[in-house]
Amino acid sequence: MQAMGSMKWDKTLGVSWVAVDWGTSNLRIWLMSKDSQVIAENISNQGMASLSSPAEFEQVLFECLESLLIDGEVLPVICCGMVGAKQGWLDAGYSTVPHNPLQYQMPVAVPTKHRQLWVWVLPGLCQLTPADVMRGEETQIAGVLCQHKEFSGVLCLPGTHSKWALCQAGEVASFSTFMTGELFDLLSKQSVLRHSVIDDQWSDDAFKQGVQDAINNPAQLTSELFSVRARDILGNGATHFGKARLSGLLIGSELEGTREWWQGKKVILLGDSLLQSLYKLAMEQVNIDVVLLDGTQMTLAGLTAAYEQQG
Repeated sequence: MQAMGSMKWDKTLGVSWVAVDWGTSNLRIWLMSKDSQVIAENISNQGMASLSSPAEFEQVLFECLESLLIDGEVLPVICCGMVGAKQGWLDAGYSTVPHNPLQYQMPVAVPTKHRQLWVWVLPGLCQLTPADVMRGEETQIAGVLCQHKEFSGVLCLPGTHSKWALCQAGEVASFSTFMTGELFDLLSKQSVLRHSVIDDQWSDDAFKQGVQDAINNPAQLTSELFSVRARDILGNGATHFGKARLSGLLIGSELEGTREWWQGKKVILLGDSLLQSLYKLAMEQVNIDVVLLDGTQMTLAGLTAAYEQQG
């Protein structure tokens, strides 16, 4: 695999189609061969949040792929993520659970001005009762189902908005979202706790204690959160590790809120290495049997399944 950075693509690479994960912060592109192997990849910060109008999506994509385009030929592009949100390029809608995202991904064709680009966007998943939505994670789940087609069990996809999904016989039966990552960001940057959360101070023990305190006293979470600041004021801030405790309290609250999902079950944990390590450490505190899978690899597997389903 070759990471191309900001370099121009080479027409001689033999690209057959393009896989795209277009999120809020980042745009990730994989160039794929005829047999759906990765030829090269690129990641940039041109996520949805950096674009001011739907029209900008096509221009960004065209500029990224322009050097690959061959006169008289069309380049297929399969996209997932926030590109399909109401604020994205095109609202791709949602499929309602129970749903098999591997068999019925139903991508939406995007009208393009550049006729050499043939673009589809994958829909998200929605749940009517209780109300919930996901966009992007369903493609990761499809990637898991590529490996375990009749999978029945629980998946945890940590992130800004962490998702817990229950799969039965290869279908997403239900799911639940927790704003754990966003709450951490808000509290650590915009609340009084920002004075006690220092990036370069970390303690696994403080993190684990935060997890246990949230699990043992779930009704006292907001009080425990303030303890991050109080401990700092009353003691030596460097010994109380506010960042680790805050993270532990929020992830511990998420685990307590999903106890009925994971208790007595094996959990597949998807995500980047940092979040995986934190969630795994937290899960060990409550004896969850956890299996780690690479979230990026599962996204690519889900996009590949969608492309092959399109024929």
